[in-house]
Amino acid sequence: MTTPSLTNLVNEYERSLAYTASLVDDLSQDQIHWRSGEDASAIGWHLGHQAAVAHFMVRNLTAAEALIDPELDALMDSATAERDRGELPDLERLNDYRSTVADRVRFRIGNIDDGNVGAPAQLRVIAHGLLVAVINHEYQHSKWIGEVRSDVHGQDMPPEPVSPFLTMLDGYQVVGV
Repeated sequence: MTTPSLTNLVNEYERSLAYTASLVDDLSQDQIHWRSGEDASAIGWHLGHQAAVAHFMVRNLTAAEALIDPELDALMDSATAERDRGELPDLERLNDYRSTVADRVRFRIGNIDDGNVGAPAQLRVIAHGLLVAVINHEYQHSKWIGEVRSDVHGQDMPPEPVSPFLTMLDGYQVVGV
């Protein structure tokens, strides 16, 4: 397998975001908020968590950025126990959060890919690992979202993403390196 460039990985990031969106774009607010119990996570939590992790990684590994939404960051942190996560926001707020995080990822990775950072060669290595982790994490939670979508809500699944950089491991799409 060829090692993907940062440009390839940004394209894979976009593909992973689009796949997640395809899993939820026809679900109702009730379906997004449904939980099997107080110790279970709703689809909406997974949506926010995917974005929170991406932003935590970008802001801690590449550039010290301000928090985007401190309330959502705390709610979507997996260190917060399910029963302590409170009420989920509506889908519009979750989508705004996801969109803002994706913009920050694109911006920071673009700066790194263009060499507009201190230590550009070192940050390119960091950015590569960061994107692989963020993409694989997106697909990890998308699998769980998909299971609730199909098994609980009875919705058909969209086609799996296809790319020369993706492979299936233990039932999960991953960018292989």
